[in-house]
Amino acid sequence: MIPVPAIVAIDWGTTRMRAWLLDAEGAALAEHRSDDGLTTAQKTGFEPILERCLATLRAPNGVPVIICGMAGARQGWIEAPYVDVPSSIAAILRGAVPVPNAGRDIRIVPGLARRSVDTPDVMRGEETQLAGSGLRETGRHIVCMPGTHSKWVVVHSGAVESFRTWPTGELFALLATHSILRYSIGEQPGAVSAENPVFAKSCEIALTEGGDFASRLFSIRAGSLLNGLTSVDAMATLSGLMIGSEVASARRQFLHADRSVTLVASGTLATLYRRAFEIAGLEVRDIDADTAVRIGLFEAARQNEMLDGVPA
Repeated sequence: MIPVPAIVAIDWGTTRMRAWLLDAEGAALAEHRSDDGLTTAQKTGFEPILERCLATLRAPNGVPVIICGMAGARQGWIEAPYVDVPSSIAAILRGAVPVPNAGRDIRIVPGLARRSVDTPDVMRGEETQLAGSGLRETGRHIVCMPGTHSKWVVVHSGAVESFRTWPTGELFALLATHSILRYSIGEQPGAVSAENPVFAKSCEIALTEGGDFASRLFSIRAGSLLNGLTSVDAMATLSGLMIGSEVASARRQFLHADRSVTLVASGTLATLYRRAFEIAGLEVRDIDADTAVRIGLFEAARQNEMLDGVPA
């Protein structure tokens, strides 16, 4: 039996766009990735970019579209207002906002808000990764989604209880390219390997010292001047200190009795964070981030009854 396209699922980020044409069971029939993120769409227009994407996917006329990410931000296509936590993941997905006058059924999944006076926080896009991460419906789960702005989320019995953001990736980029450390790291350092003992040692230092990595930063510069620290090891030191610091801080806040973390990540970040968790003595359950967001978007389409009438 020939698969029938049922839905187009799109993760629309700030700089990147990932799209899948899915059948009625959620299997990917086609995939498209581009640099047409929010910053491009604000200039070019969201609908023209979407139509080009649909043409590339060879999506049939009228196929519905479910979107997560920055397309639903205040400065995006149409604002999908934040859902306050605590909230069930299913209720979050059901809050998808229709795009008016679009010529087809297009809906954008809302983000989440933690409305704390002292520690307010928001996320947009990661909620679909939670929905697609295969968490058990019972019990308490700690989920880590690393990236430019790493998210740590507490999920209990299918509901998001709380979450916090660590801007680890953004701080890493700023320090590596705009601080005194750039002279030690260089313009084109090699990629950080999770097997690099310098990375592991730096992680262990940050974990032992409880995440206070700031006093260790200048030692990277001093090490290159006095001890012959290479650019690759300088990069590994910075990465280990920052990831180890994030894990140490999150462990204090969330991992009181828990010893396991669900890691939703792909590529190099997945291997680096997995190694940091091992050093911290935590059990790790791995979920590929691309797979999670695709499954989560399909679940959002199902929750919003966008698959009705499509033969499974």
